[in-house]
Amino acid sequence: MKIFCLGGAGRISREAVFDLVEHSVFEEIVIGDYNEEEGSRVVEWLNDPRVSFVKVNVFDEADTIAKMTGFDIVLDGTTIQLNGQTTKLIAAAGCHGINLNGFGEEFAYEETFKANGKTMLPGFGMTPGLTQMMAMYAANRLDSVQSVRVSHGSFRPIAFSKSIAETTTYEYDPELPGRVVFENGEFVQVEPFARPRDIQLPEPYGHTVQYIIPHSETVTLAKALKDKGVQLIETRGTWPEQNMRLVRALYEYGILRNEKVSVGGEEEGIMDIISSYLLQSEEGQSTELYGYALHIEVIGEKDGEAICYELTHTHPKSDGSVPGWEGLRAYTRNVAIPFAVAAERMAKGDVEKTGVLTPEEAFGAHPELFFPLLEKRGIHVHIEKKAVLPEESYV
Repeated sequence: MKIFCLGGAGRISREAVFDLVEHSVFEEIVIGDYNEEEGSRVVEWLNDPRVSFVKVNVFDEADTIAKMTGFDIVLDGTTIQLNGQTTKLIAAAGCHGINLNGFGEEFAYEETFKANGKTMLPGFGMTPGLTQMMAMYAANRLDSVQSVRVSHGSFRPIAFSKSIAETTTYEYDPELPGRVVFENGEFVQVEPFARPRDIQLPEPYGHTVQYIIPHSETVTLAKALKDKGVQLIETRGTWPEQNMRLVRALYEYGILRNEKVSVGGEEEGIMDIISSYLLQSEEGQSTELYGYALHIEVIGEKDGEAICYELTHTHPKSDGSVPGWEGLRAYTRNVAIPFAVAAERMAKGDVEKTGVLTPEEAFGAHPELFFPLLEKRGIHVHIEKKAVLPEESYV
């Protein structure tokens, strides 16, 4: 089997390639990236004969398609803004594909994937990705589902890469149409910082206040759980507290609208200027606590009894006590490992359906198959099942 890792020199994607080198059965692993210097550095770091680098410009469509043709799967680690373009190329190359973001542009190429007998899986990392697997684990064990609340803490610097800075401003864009909750059979648009909720994440993260974010889990779980009668789906998230304070201030001052301002006679978006600063500053490149924490709550009924499933996840500390998980790697590996595991499973033929699939459609029938594979790599899913008392309110 052969895998082409598009954008593979990025900080998260290189960790996915590292996992493929450590655990997968791929015989050829190619990093395709525009940044030749970083791509060559990653190849040197991995030091494996299966790994090589080719320079790729995704706007040179013919060249990129030619370089990807013949691979079993393309692991697409490019930014949100490129996913529509890259999916078009993956479809044209006749490969399976998977990316991290899953914001919907991929569905325009569904018929091409079907015609080629291939599958595209948009949005499979930690969030979205593992979050849906955890929610489906609980839902599969209930006769009906009343509510699903997906929450996560993403503990990383606000701008350790351009794509991460882009994600930060994207999720709290005041004009973004995709910030929704699913409530009583319909999607309801909400403002940034809507519906604050106290979430207790596993240590060392602890208590957080989280807000609704525009993540695909809300949409994909509504589709997957339609026959279970689900009434409420909310997806929340948080970053380190200092990040959240900054983003809140940027929102309140209208800076997230990214309106043009004149600087030295040149016009530029005010948020673009701030993002450039953060990408070059110590404050934008560091934080006290690194890592990831998931918290999934699913409420429903089994045999007439009200049940609550609470699922969380933990991983090695970022303090250097576990080699390979130091500092920022405790964040990037959490995102990259589920990404790599799903890519290998797809390449092996574990997903039989073709076209553009949600994580639930691809793996939702048996999501628990992911858990031992992740545990082998240091990521643990914890499951608590408890009865819902009549006097308790969960909605």
